[in-house]
Amino acid sequence: MAGRPVHTFEVIRSEQLAPHMIRVVLGGRGFDTFVPSEFTDSYVKVVIVRADLDDATVDALPQPLTLDSFTALPEEQRPVVRSYTVRHADADRREIAIDFVVHGEHGVAGPWAASVQPGQRAYLMGPSGAYAPDPAADWHLLAADEAGLPALSVALEALPPNAIGRAFIEVAGPEDEVPLTAPDGVEIRWIYRGGRADLVPEDQAGDHAPLIAAVKESPWLPGQAQVFIHGEAQTVMHNLRGYVRKERGVEAKWASISGYWRRGRTEETFRQWKAELAQLEAGKN
Repeated sequence: MAGRPVHTFEVIRSEQLAPHMIRVVLGGRGFDTFVPSEFTDSYVKVVIVRADLDDATVDALPQPLTLDSFTALPEEQRPVVRSYTVRHADADRREIAIDFVVHGEHGVAGPWAASVQPGQRAYLMGPSGAYAPDPAADWHLLAADEAGLPALSVALEALPPNAIGRAFIEVAGPEDEVPLTAPDGVEIRWIYRGGRADLVPEDQAGDHAPLIAAVKESPWLPGQAQVFIHGEAQTVMHNLRGYVRKERGVEAKWASISGYWRRGRTEETFRQWKAELAQLEAGKN
């Protein structure tokens, strides 16, 4: 990650999509180096520079700008990096939209998204991605929480007009629903947990998240399924992945299943946990 280029964008505008979701639209000279991905789960690393670090200081760092460039700064002044889905990228208009889950002052990226102003710089690395709807699938199963909702939204829009499927989205409550565009043959179900994903009691999260029962209790359609499930890691990786891959026998090439975050962990400790989990599973093979 360190040697990858950091693209310098400018905030054009922001929009409150729901009480806990803000869309930030970026433009400017970032598209001189940024090339949008063809994958619908395209994501970028948002390099969140400290508010007291002015543009001139960043411009004085080793160029072209990479994450390594910031090592010239004292450790306490170096940026924080967070991963986010590209909700929309338009190379012709030179705009990129990113949706952020915001819970007041909680976290790093959410408060940044809530406070940015037009004209302010934004720094991104990427994009990366690996999933796109396959028209050869007989039907599509999609599931996510708020963190995975932007990627699920892009996937819905990319489905063929004649696609058949079901989409399950777990949010705090009705106020967190956002408009979605999907083929007529795709049923969308909103599931309410009754509070913030990181604060609700254990009987509404992790192994007990309402999303799990919603997916498992839904009738499995005939034919080849393509699956896209992204969200809280305990819910997704320890519950729904086994259901899809083992109980339903969906091969890996037909399943994009990923934990985006985990309760009680920062992104840094979450990445460490994912690496440890990958090593553990590699040892079982």
